[in-house]
Amino acid sequence: MEHLGLGWVLLAGTLAGTLAASSTREQDLGPIREEAMDMAQNSFDDRYQDCRCEMEEELKMVNRTEFKNPLYANTWRKANEKLRNSNQPQVLRWEYAVAVMAYTYPTRLYRKFNEAVCEGGRSRDYYLQSFHFKTLHFLLTEALHTLRDAQGRRCYNVYRGVRGIRFMAQINQTVRFGRFASASLKKNATKRFGQDTLFFVYTCYGVPIKHFSFYPEEEEVLIPPYEVFKVTKFTRDRDRNIIRLRSHSVHSNYNCALVNGKGREQGGYHQEMGTALGRRRRAPHAPPAMAAEERGPRATGSVRGRGASW
Repeated sequence: MEHLGLGWVLLAGTLAGTLAASSTREQDLGPIREEAMDMAQNSFDDRYQDCRCEMEEELKMVNRTEFKNPLYANTWRKANEKLRNSNQPQVLRWEYAVAVMAYTYPTRLYRKFNEAVCEGGRSRDYYLQSFHFKTLHFLLTEALHTLRDAQGRRCYNVYRGVRGIRFMAQINQTVRFGRFASASLKKNATKRFGQDTLFFVYTCYGVPIKHFSFYPEEEEVLIPPYEVFKVTKFTRDRDRNIIRLRSHSVHSNYNCALVNGKGREQGGYHQEMGTALGRRRRAPHAPPAMAAEERGPRATGSVRGRGASW
């Protein structure tokens, strides 16, 4: 099978046009709003259980269309170059590593991507017709699966700061972030990203991505959209809300939606309840060996300069 990563890298390199990089830190979002946490049912939360090879085949053509988005294409190209000039552990397939780096890169890609993820699961038709980050979603999800297996399926106490939104929650409520949510192993790192809501999170599906992102010093842990948390504490502290979450399970409305139509309408609902560690996922096939020049080294870190975004 053609190695997808190289094809995507070459494709990105052929695209014309430039994109001015956004400021590393987000600007003021305006008035602070309140928002209740819930299970984020509109989120596109596919876990791609047992369909990796089929997804790769389908995405070869899909990605050509998605790469017409200059923000996506240029960020991917820069992320690829960044990884080639840095050191990284040989844990992820190259395209998975580039996807993580692209997500953490200081452009607006992560924001546009997460906005799309939050609404991409409204229906399967909406996903097929209106969700234009199918490739990036698949690669990030597979990267987190791979890293979680490689790191021994550990759980982490992490911190997440949000600017511009004061989230509300009820004790014992189950909630999801419904997006790829960035947190940090370092509590102090949350200050630069916002203090309107402060999350104390015990995650068992989020994984450290320090060695594959743009900001190694931030000790980022990336939490997937499908992880379910139980609210253990909610307090209002002067001008901010503090929410404590504990990993409870995983919940996906979709599985392999692109290749076999499994989703809410097709009964492809997938859920793991009980222990946070859930059922063991079948390990992905080992990637084919790649030439050294194809891999190159990789970069590090990240809760990223995305302060105002939650």
